[in-house]
Amino acid sequence: MKNIVVVGAGKIGSTIAEMLSATGDYRVTLVDRSAAQLTTAELPAGVATQELDIAATGELEKVLAGKFAVLSAAPFHLTTRIAEAAAATGVHYLDLTEDVVSTRRVKELARDADSAFIPQCGLAPGFISIVANDLASRFDTLESVRMRVGALPQYPSNALNYNLTWSTDGVINEYCEPCEAIVEGELIEVPPLEEREEFSLDGVTYEAFNTSGGLGTLAETLKGKVRTLNYRTIRYPGHAAIMKALLNDLGLRHRRDVLKDIFESALPSTLQDVVIVFVTVSGRRNGRLLQETYANKIYSQRVGNLVRSAIQITTASGICAVLDMLADGSLPANGFVRQEDIALDAFLANRFGRAYAQHEMASRLAG
Repeated sequence: MKNIVVVGAGKIGSTIAEMLSATGDYRVTLVDRSAAQLTTAELPAGVATQELDIAATGELEKVLAGKFAVLSAAPFHLTTRIAEAAAATGVHYLDLTEDVVSTRRVKELARDADSAFIPQCGLAPGFISIVANDLASRFDTLESVRMRVGALPQYPSNALNYNLTWSTDGVINEYCEPCEAIVEGELIEVPPLEEREEFSLDGVTYEAFNTSGGLGTLAETLKGKVRTLNYRTIRYPGHAAIMKALLNDLGLRHRRDVLKDIFESALPSTLQDVVIVFVTVSGRRNGRLLQETYANKIYSQRVGNLVRSAIQITTASGICAVLDMLADGSLPANGFVRQEDIALDAFLANRFGRAYAQHEMASRLAG
């Protein structure tokens, strides 16, 4: 059994711990600074818990000593602290962060590391890059790569058409930070919440708009190879306009703690959600201009004895699958590993990656 530390006992962290422990291949310790969070995590008996303030000098390093890997399911602003502890102790490091600045620091730490550093192992960034790179590899030359992902309530009932299904800090960060995109072959930054579009899937109308971090490292990987590359978050129509009013007109982008409190006080969470993955790639193959699309919807389901939301399942399955592939030697054991280095077929064949494959309605049809 490999000894694993999961940092963060929230919705995602507790799901990761449960899924890994259930295999019998991993001995999991779940750490969090909140004793209450650990108590309410509803964990199986095989998961050990430890109350720990990871900001305390040397404390996290003590926990990581001798472990195989640490998985960060903590808020994005703690990412670099956990990565630095992993580097200091020589353990493998995986995270879920969408934060661009944090990922740059992880990449720096990976340069001379004897262990693997694999950031952005969730849904977006994460699985979305694996899909996009797989589709892109089918073309001789690329024109455009358009990536769309959303975690939405199945039954929206408020003006935002949204429920809390994921990290509140993460959502706010995505809505506030600059976004990377490739436009006319140039890698640039574009503003969040802009370039809104509408599209329909299975008879339902959605909107999509720029958010930060979803491209992961793919923008750097495809720079010079594609004319257009962008990532947008999917919501129900009307969401972006309200968020722009809150963040820009009321100035809450500068008072994120206030916005977080409002969201967590007023927006209920739900387990009845749906994750939408929608990627369209166009380019030339044998001289012809072609397009291929991947579309997938994943719904909440029972994991073990508990019903888990779709965003919990997809995010936790992503990082667990990457850990599995690292453990069995399918991925490099040292240095920086990008999500697009992971083969889609191998990911979907993995026991955790099957969470995507089981619901797959992917269409990879040239048109």
